[in-house]
Amino acid sequence: MTSIGPAEPPTALLEYAFTQDDLPRLRMLVDQYADREGLPEPQRSDFIVAIDAVATNAIAHAGGGGTLTLRRVDGHLECHIHDSGPGFTADVIPPLAPGIGDPAEGRGLWLARHITEYLRISDGTIGAVVTLAMRLPH
Repeated sequence: MTSIGPAEPPTALLEYAFTQDDLPRLRMLVDQYADREGLPEPQRSDFIVAIDAVATNAIAHAGGGGTLTLRRVDGHLECHIHDSGPGFTADVIPPLAPGIGDPAEGRGLWLARHITEYLRISDGTIGAVVTLAMRLPH
């Protein structure tokens, strides 16, 4: 994902507003779309775990929910999770794995960063946008 611009236009796959009650359906939808786009196991399961961790953070820390956008771009399956919270930066992600029962924030983001190919945090017009991506096989 280091190219200057997309070689082909992104393909929108899914846009879904979610709250806590929507998480099981969100995981199921991402699994279906990722399977359809050819993301193999175990990467597909890792992608779902990472998305669940980031969506759960949006629910817990940023107003109770957010919007997930899933698309195919430049040979990657890319997910944007946009929330309406106060925003944050990547420095909340601890450099080492937080221990069990550790009160440190960032465990879900730490996990998501390590099991996806790409994780970026940026400011939205309101809240933050976390972008996760996994490379699709050729």
